[in-house]
Amino acid sequence: MKLLSYRYQQHEKFGPKVKKQEAVWDVQKINEHFGKFTDFPATLAEGTATGMDFVEQINKLVKLAEISDEAGTFKHEFTDIEWLSPIPRTPKNIFAIGKNYADHAKEMGGEAIDFVVFTKSPTAIVGDEATISLHTDVTSQLDYEGELAIVIGKGGKSIPERMAFDAIFGYTIGNDITARDLQKNHQQYFLGKSLAGSCPLGPYVVTKDELPNPHELTIVTKVNDEIRQNGKTSTMVYSIEQIVSKLSAVVELEPGDIILTGTPAGVGKGFEPPKFLASGDMVKVSVEGIGTLVTHIE
Repeated sequence: MKLLSYRYQQHEKFGPKVKKQEAVWDVQKINEHFGKFTDFPATLAEGTATGMDFVEQINKLVKLAEISDEAGTFKHEFTDIEWLSPIPRTPKNIFAIGKNYADHAKEMGGEAIDFVVFTKSPTAIVGDEATISLHTDVTSQLDYEGELAIVIGKGGKSIPERMAFDAIFGYTIGNDITARDLQKNHQQYFLGKSLAGSCPLGPYVVTKDELPNPHELTIVTKVNDEIRQNGKTSTMVYSIEQIVSKLSAVVELEPGDIILTGTPAGVGKGFEPPKFLASGDMVKVSVEGIGTLVTHIE
């Protein structure tokens, strides 16, 4: 199932993509109309905690809408909504795994090293088709990093690798936008990774049952239709199971947590000369089986 969060007539909502249509089901409206579930989650992030039970609730609501004479009133065309990040606000900072592709580590002048984790502020999150600032007041080296992102469902603490997928709700696309000069000058990543709008996520969360092998996905990043990154999740240094297990050994993972799993080679800093972002650029990150996340730079 492809799920999205969106704003419609000043109200924040969520729902599944309508099959074969550029539209979304308003499952909250459906539930209110039919009075089906008294415990239906208020947000997509809240729903991730119950995993496939939540997905089954949505399936039942969609089936009610589909056979209703009022089916059209329960849908919103994509042209009528404002896209939000599927998880508009995470419970805590976004986790990110550094140098998790050997080719990216090499282009940055180093090697893949032992498990590197940094975080991004949740205030950096924006959705698909967002327009973000170039932030010229604090950086002259704004860069992109297309990534597969894990969306935590049940979560937990000290999760063994063999149980990692039980903790996951699904996957989305992330763009780990980075101010390279801030990253370097401060000798740590947080400031260079947490500028407003520097964590585009979306357009959908795809539930894990639809991506049974997340280690065989293609990641392609384009800037103004020029292919910059073209990688495969199969080349990650640390697998998804290892990432979840290693993180949860130290920090309890909660429903709605986001983990960026690393980026392949082809970031702007890796070119000679570097190809940093400029005003007017459009960045598209596509991940096989999920879709394309679009970000505009002003």
